[in-house]
Amino acid sequence: MVIQAPFFETVTIPPDRSLLVFDRRLDEFPFNWHYHPEFELTLTVNSRGMRFVGDHFGHYDDGDLVLIAPNVPHAFQSQSLIEATSPHRAVVCWFTQDWISGLIGAVPELAPVAGLLLQARRGLHFAPVTTRLLRARLLQLTEVDGLPQVLALQSILFDLSMASDCTALASGEVAVSDLPRDRVRLQRVLDHLHVHYDQPLRLAPLCELVHLTESQLQRVFKRSARMSISAYVQQLRLGRACQMLVQTDAGIGRIATDCGFSDAADFARRFKKARNLTPSAYRVAFRRA
Repeated sequence: MVIQAPFFETVTIPPDRSLLVFDRRLDEFPFNWHYHPEFELTLTVNSRGMRFVGDHFGHYDDGDLVLIAPNVPHAFQSQSLIEATSPHRAVVCWFTQDWISGLIGAVPELAPVAGLLLQARRGLHFAPVTTRLLRARLLQLTEVDGLPQVLALQSILFDLSMASDCTALASGEVAVSDLPRDRVRLQRVLDHLHVHYDQPLRLAPLCELVHLTESQLQRVFKRSARMSISAYVQQLRLGRACQMLVQTDAGIGRIATDCGFSDAADFARRFKKARNLTPSAYRVAFRRA
């Protein structure tokens, strides 16, 4: 299997709409490692497989519900159906930072949703108890349109903000700056890093890309993404390493090289610090699970 870099996915929300809901029904969910500047709420139905969010990799089952913040790389890869006569299904809802922030500012009762969005910077998974309570309403998003759909999503997001059984997925977070200029710069830098993260990190090309000095670039990136450039690149490298560990039989040295680590020892040290397991132990534990 070819392990790809995350690609930019264009999500087009019509100018006369607040959000976009898509009812995806397929014979399989192929591995599709991507990111986009919109929030994504996904309910997966009648499907079992693997969920990838940042440097997190885990199994999903029927009723899997996750909220993913802008620019967090993610993918879902199906492995088996639950009911063989029906397709794999995912109800996906996209909405923008500007829309939800404006809504929270205008409707004080939605203030708790702001905390939910902060947690989603690492990807947020909700336990089956919450999913069962909201499942019918999430599925109904595909059956209504216009204002009823908008009001339904607001209600769902509020209830999710009250849930106490959610779990952050990735080890690092990606935020969205409140400054429009920073957002544009961040997007350009992220696009470059997502393509070149397996190469030695050099700031000069990034500085040229956004017309900033190195110190300005570091400040803007940290203000926008809530982490340093080097920390973000390491998260991308660890994410790809996890993919290779669970989806291929490549040796540790090969994985280290392909993911941009200086050598196998450097990779093993950084991986263990981040995941509390050696790469080999992680591979064994994941496959047993």
